[in-house]
Amino acid sequence: MKTTLHKADTRGNADHGWLKSKHTFSFANYYNPERMGFGALRVINDDFVEGSRGFGTHPHRDMEIISIPTSGKLAHKDTIGTDGIIESGEIQVMSAGTGIAHSEMNGNAGEPVRFFQIWVMPNKQGVAPRYQQLKIADMLKPNEFGQILSPNPDDAGVWIHQDAWFHMGNLDKGVTAPYSLKNKGDGVYVFVIEGKVKIGEQVLDTRDGLGIEDADAFDVEALEDSRVLLMEVPM
Repeated sequence: MKTTLHKADTRGNADHGWLKSKHTFSFANYYNPERMGFGALRVINDDFVEGSRGFGTHPHRDMEIISIPTSGKLAHKDTIGTDGIIESGEIQVMSAGTGIAHSEMNGNAGEPVRFFQIWVMPNKQGVAPRYQQLKIADMLKPNEFGQILSPNPDDAGVWIHQDAWFHMGNLDKGVTAPYSLKNKGDGVYVFVIEGKVKIGEQVLDTRDGLGIEDADAFDVEALEDSRVLLMEVPM
């Protein structure tokens, strides 16, 4: 098993006052030629947006964009008619395809919103733009990894135009949860949303990331109560 560790304090930093963001991979004004992504995984942004502020309408194309709020309310509006709120315990995906414009605003004036925005490069260009939002909290069982994203519209979670699978696990201290890869040759990027875990000889703290290659399966041991996101993507 080959691993690449990205400690939380080595991420790129952006502070615009109303927006504070940490970039696992190169994004906007943060450029690191050694961090251009992990296989088809291109962006992991850890965003904090003040009340009533946000990203005005801006365009995207040919990218699968996933948003996962962890606190507060994220208001989304786009040019294909979507207008709604995403909250903690939910996941949203937007397939930009031939082109879509959207805004992402804090949906609450009185408190900040925190969310992860993740970009995955698609395996098809020029698809029709689409939007999907699901509540994932009810799909997750304690102390195991539950699927929240896949390439299959009929499978659990949201779906995207890529042979990728995301799983999330809420693990109690002392629990060891296994993960088996779907496709040989894929890699898995492990991101610790909160807590502390051990994989092999690597110990990961809150907001640390670990790229795993050349493995068919691995175990995640929770050294304290933890919430972990696994992102399996083609390399």
